[in-house]
Amino acid sequence: MALLRPGIDATRHRRMQLWRERFIEFALRSSALFAVVGLLLIIVFVFREAAPVLFDRETQREASVPGFFATPLWQPVGDVPKYGIVPLLVGTFKVVVVAMVFATPLAVLAALFSSEFASPRVREAIKPVIEILAGIPSVVMGFFALMVLASWLQQWTGSTIRLNAVNAGIALGLGVIPTIYTVAEDALRAVPRSYREASLGLGATPWQTAWHVALPAASAGVGAAVLLGLARAVGETMIVLMASGNAAIISGDPFDSVRTLSASIAAELAEVVVGSPHYSVLFFLGALLFTITFIINVAAGVFVERLRKRLAGA
Repeated sequence: MALLRPGIDATRHRRMQLWRERFIEFALRSSALFAVVGLLLIIVFVFREAAPVLFDRETQREASVPGFFATPLWQPVGDVPKYGIVPLLVGTFKVVVVAMVFATPLAVLAALFSSEFASPRVREAIKPVIEILAGIPSVVMGFFALMVLASWLQQWTGSTIRLNAVNAGIALGLGVIPTIYTVAEDALRAVPRSYREASLGLGATPWQTAWHVALPAASAGVGAAVLLGLARAVGETMIVLMASGNAAIISGDPFDSVRTLSASIAAELAEVVVGSPHYSVLFFLGALLFTITFIINVAAGVFVERLRKRLAGA
């Protein structure tokens, strides 16, 4: 029996290892399933609450899709409620454009420097510092924009309106930079080293190699980074709620106050009557935001797939 003991212990160890692996696999599958089911339930709930705008005649008497574009006013509380979403779309567009114009060049150039020129020690210092921005709560970023950034911009620009689209856009851009930087830097570092060696061997400078070889080769990944940042900017709430001025007006001036789709939901949903047309309209705005961000994320996935195929072909 003593001679058989080592074999018995080995068999028992293999069985325990097998059961451990099965348990880990079950736990991972269950976590993924719960995440997917939770997301689907959220989507179903949002679209169910928004459905009366499309299918309930009683709700459509006060709020309907054609009516959203028939008036330039967003006045959901009053004797005659007006649900014009054009000012909200314009406000969202203005803030997102300012944010992307501010964040995209900074993030892409920082990623280019980090992947092509920085030494390993400098790279290890730069990347965590930039990514720390992603850990700052959006309410803190919004408070900074409300109390500090708005005053600076008013002094520099001489604007008569302190809280405006530029203020909210720059603060939002600070929150978008880490997303764009991280994905773009990973895409640039995934470019084969042979591309750079061939360019340098032909007499190109390191800057020419980075700008004309590495960046175009990683263009799909950089484009995906920008799209992911765009999706983050479209759905951001607290920064624009605190820093934009929350005035639902149609204006082409970036120094006018604006109101975005997400800010309207956050500001009004807590006080709205459940089941009312106003309630359904706010959920309709949420469904609209979800659709926009979903399309952007799908486009980002297509860009990433293009990058993978391009590098695989290399």
